[in-house]
Amino acid sequence: MRSFDKLADLQALVGQEIATSDWITVTQERIQLFADATGDHQWIHVDPERAKAGPFGTTIAHGFLTLSLLPEMGASAFEVRDTRMGVNYGLNRVRFPAPVPCGSRLRGHFKLAKFEPHDGGAQLTFEVRMEREGSDKPVCIAESVARRFT
Repeated sequence: MRSFDKLADLQALVGQEIATSDWITVTQERIQLFADATGDHQWIHVDPERAKAGPFGTTIAHGFLTLSLLPEMGASAFEVRDTRMGVNYGLNRVRFPAPVPCGSRLRGHFKLAKFEPHDGGAQLTFEVRMEREGSDKPVCIAESVARRFT
């Protein structure tokens, strides 16, 4: 994990990759829990037997499950010590260029695209590229916007 003492320290890093998260393993249990939480029970996600004969030879994670790993990845990638609170402000663009087969290990690379002072803190825009271990193609590319308050 990379640590920053002050939120303002990030301003000089616009345009740079500032951190990489720990690996997260996407298990069938996690896929099932996500399906139950969202009501998306498509067989490609939740039926391992049927998925064996499908296009990927196994179940795959929902795209939105992959996207929902952003907060966990961010928490393991970096911290800003002088912030008292951070909130998700939204997403500008999201793509899922490759599937996430069950059992995959993923991690996120966080590039700071923008730093905009805002209400006693800053609005940060990150270009996040999620990689799957052993694959050259990213599984998710997202532009994530967060607000941090000091």
